[in-house]
Amino acid sequence: MKTKPGHPNPLGATWDGRGVNFALFSENATKVELCLFDSPDAKVESRKIVMPEQTDRVWHVYLPDIRPGQLYGYRVHGPFDPVNGHRFNPSKVLLDPYAKAIGRDVKWDKSLFGYNFDDEAEDLSRNEDDGAAFAPLARVIDPAFDWGDDRHPNTAWHKTVIYEAHVKGFTKKNPGIPEKIRGTYAAIASEASIEHLKKLGVTAIELLPVHYHLDDSHLEEKGLVNYWGYNTLGFLAPNYRYAQDDPVREFKTMVKALHAAGIEVILDVVYNHTAEGNQKGPTLSMRGIDNAAYYMLSPEDPRFYMDFTGCGNVPNMSHPRVLQLIMDSLRYWVEEMHVDGFRFDLASTLARELHEIDRLGTFFDIIHQDPTISQVKLIAEPWDVGPGGYQVGNFPVLWTEWNGKYRDCVRSFWKGEGGEINEFATRFSGSSDLYQDDGRKPYASINFITCHDGFTLQDLVSYNEKHNEANGEENRDGADDNRSWNCGVEGPTDDPAINDLRERQKRNLIATLLLSQGVPMICAGDELSHSQSGSNNAYCQDNDLTWFDWDLNENQQKFLDFVAKVIRIRHTQPVFQRRRFFKGRPIKGVKDITWLAPSGEEMDEAGWNAGFVKCVGIRLAGDRIDEVDEEGDRIVGETLVILLNAHDEAIDFTLPAPDDSRHWEMLFDTADAEAEASFHDGEKPYALQGRTVALFRLRERHEKAGEALSAAQSQAILTKD
Repeated sequence: MKTKPGHPNPLGATWDGRGVNFALFSENATKVELCLFDSPDAKVESRKIVMPEQTDRVWHVYLPDIRPGQLYGYRVHGPFDPVNGHRFNPSKVLLDPYAKAIGRDVKWDKSLFGYNFDDEAEDLSRNEDDGAAFAPLARVIDPAFDWGDDRHPNTAWHKTVIYEAHVKGFTKKNPGIPEKIRGTYAAIASEASIEHLKKLGVTAIELLPVHYHLDDSHLEEKGLVNYWGYNTLGFLAPNYRYAQDDPVREFKTMVKALHAAGIEVILDVVYNHTAEGNQKGPTLSMRGIDNAAYYMLSPEDPRFYMDFTGCGNVPNMSHPRVLQLIMDSLRYWVEEMHVDGFRFDLASTLARELHEIDRLGTFFDIIHQDPTISQVKLIAEPWDVGPGGYQVGNFPVLWTEWNGKYRDCVRSFWKGEGGEINEFATRFSGSSDLYQDDGRKPYASINFITCHDGFTLQDLVSYNEKHNEANGEENRDGADDNRSWNCGVEGPTDDPAINDLRERQKRNLIATLLLSQGVPMICAGDELSHSQSGSNNAYCQDNDLTWFDWDLNENQQKFLDFVAKVIRIRHTQPVFQRRRFFKGRPIKGVKDITWLAPSGEEMDEAGWNAGFVKCVGIRLAGDRIDEVDEEGDRIVGETLVILLNAHDEAIDFTLPAPDDSRHWEMLFDTADAEAEASFHDGEKPYALQGRTVALFRLRERHEKAGEALSAAQSQAILTKD
């Protein structure tokens, strides 16, 4: 086969229209061989080409006769010296870290491990069994795609509503999607999926990991899979499992369709560990390419890995080539795949340059100066399992964060535990204690009640305890601190009173989420009342437990309608989309936010300090907003009052007295999802039922004295596009 020296950049396999350039970084290798395979069924490579050139520790070669579709891997030679961190083993075919498509998945076999299982020294003896027949292979791609006039929607953060979804779970059982494409990128792009997202009112879909990942061998032995996908091996390759034929083209088609509907695409990305695990894991890619360069090893004993995630290893963020890999991956997904942002799993790990977390570490410096990545949405999961790993509120400007404190506080409030009112007020109004001091805005807080990890909303109000027996770990896995409440019975029940209370609690939780300052994130399926039968760790369940049922009963349809209604209200009321924190001081004689006691008076110090307070009102002075939108026009809003009662019993709540020309219009009351709009002048207290949220807006009285807007007119205003 003809060969040319090629170039060290770009890394990976690059088709230029005439041939393919292959480039692989390995700092400590002594020889690198490029292995070409004729088919996914091949047990050994058809050609093995020694890469003749090394530039700046990048091995490279150009093959003019190679075309897109070619399957390939590498054999990398060097010292096998685990005690000093080196695990080279040329009997293993290795996946290119820059693979843009996967041509063959891993097939678990002992030959994929670099050590002998039966050796007493465990990982210290080299396994010479050839793994070529079982190793994952990369595929050369042709990146050409007709993007047409595709553009990023660029939805402002303060107008964003996120929908966290799994490609397969969201689409697998939707009868409106052609059966042959269910569970795929094409299914997300289908008319039925996009119609649901548009009717719901979300502005961005955040996809659980779509990078190429592995199913752990121990899960396969149990007949399970790594369904969530937090076990990445290929940072640039879209998961082929969600495609019919060409995952790259089909992913791009999905993004293009979502953008045409005005919906952004955010990817959940896992750069904090890889699927190779600890020293007893397989040798599939970076471990065999250059273990000491790619991974963070123990300074005291380089045989072992630093592990801040509980998954066995951590990429070496202090190495410039590892940082380059992550940055090249991010840039590729923005520039070539047109995604709009990223949610970084266990992001605290990325800030660890040695052991301690450096909130202004190299990774963040590089992100901030990058002209491409710094312009997309950046979301941190601000914790890991290492020392000092809980970093909520400590990420730098440009970053938003999953606000775990918001989740915990709101769950506790509606559980009725009491003693939460001070913190609840802070969380509801944007968590200024976490984000204001460093110049960030309320939208730095990604608010959520539920997410993929934990109970669904339906299960949060139906179970006191986790039920993860299906995972085969005797219910030991999954979090124990769920702050859930089953409303009186564990699991499903025919008791109408309990079911009514559960529906009300769901409305309370979702209404609180959508009326809070910050960016709301809805866990996909919650709007459909999806249950996982009490499982709060369904990471390995690829079945009806995690696939949504779209055949809704009457209560489920009512709840879906309610969620969409509250999202519409959020979109049409600027007071819920603030770009600045509340000041709590008068503007033109009216405070921007006022916290009310049931008497209608402003909360006093005694009220704030009373541990039993579970009922509060919030007045938001919408008609006093002193802001302008992106076009420079003044934002016009309405003054709203939100009443929240986490007590079991009803409380008479006195609304603030409006002037003679206006009155309060009740937009919804979670005690009755179908209650018609009603009007109140504030003279008589409002009967706020137990476990209830009610929302009012201040309206001008109708031009005819004493005549109020009809319920039909009010609903027309709410549903207006």
